[in-house]
Amino acid sequence: MQPDPALASRPIGVFDSGVGGLSVLRQLLRLLPQEDFVYLADTAWAPYGERSTEEIQQRSLAITRHLVDAYGIKLLVVACNTATAQAVHAIRAAWPELPIVGIEPAIKPAAALTMTGHIGIMATHATVKSQRFQRLVQEWSGDRQMHIQACNGLALAIENALDNQANPDGETVDSLCRRYVQALGPFVQDDAQNGIDTLVLGCTHYPFAADVLRPLVGPGVRLIEPGEPVARQTARLLEQAHLLRQATLEHSPLHHGRLELLCTAAPRRLELAASQWLHLPHPQAQLLQAYTAH
Repeated sequence: MQPDPALASRPIGVFDSGVGGLSVLRQLLRLLPQEDFVYLADTAWAPYGERSTEEIQQRSLAITRHLVDAYGIKLLVVACNTATAQAVHAIRAAWPELPIVGIEPAIKPAAALTMTGHIGIMATHATVKSQRFQRLVQEWSGDRQMHIQACNGLALAIENALDNQANPDGETVDSLCRRYVQALGPFVQDDAQNGIDTLVLGCTHYPFAADVLRPLVGPGVRLIEPGEPVARQTARLLEQAHLLRQATLEHSPLHHGRLELLCTAAPRRLELAASQWLHLPHPQAQLLQAYTAH
């Protein structure tokens, strides 16, 4: 079946409670450079982890409705662990014909890659205590040992570093990464058969601290970003639905499609994040006034 050019030319919608989902968008841009994207950061309601399930569901449905009605998106990526856990089923029920990709810590890929059987997982406290996370760990543990570390404050520190805002507790990305890596340890060294050799970055913010984490864990440890499996699943669903804009999925370092940035608060922070993390020259974020009320 040949793709319908009108349907295939529609954009892909991506939303998160803040700017962390840009790590997922970065992987999507790399794998699908020919596609158009609309990224919505619901910064007025961030963080979702402090909201009730009802609030998260209502907010996620409202955002999806906006992306469907205003942009006619052909696929939705829920680039937020909390929204995926609490609301993706409600979104799927409301839009049964819309392909939807959620996100979860990449424990399954890590289980396939580890050679020592020791997997480190860095995630937020809300993710670690969620039933979805516990089911993932139980499903893929087997004879592997999961070393789990809740990294309180790290996502906020990564965001604050964008515009040099100090953390309320004074801790930096570097100091927090060092503390949590030491708590996880030990990591594999050289050709040793023991130690953590695979580290799951279980929050969308954490890939933006990868340059800090790599020297702390050592060269023998593989970092698994949450956006990689999401991008691959997005490509698979588009291909199955004959909605790819091009027949090829060849890797390209450049994004040739259009990208629109939307937010419900703090447009400057989203612009800074897109400039630093996506290497966009002059990003502009549109503030959605109708969606800012708490």
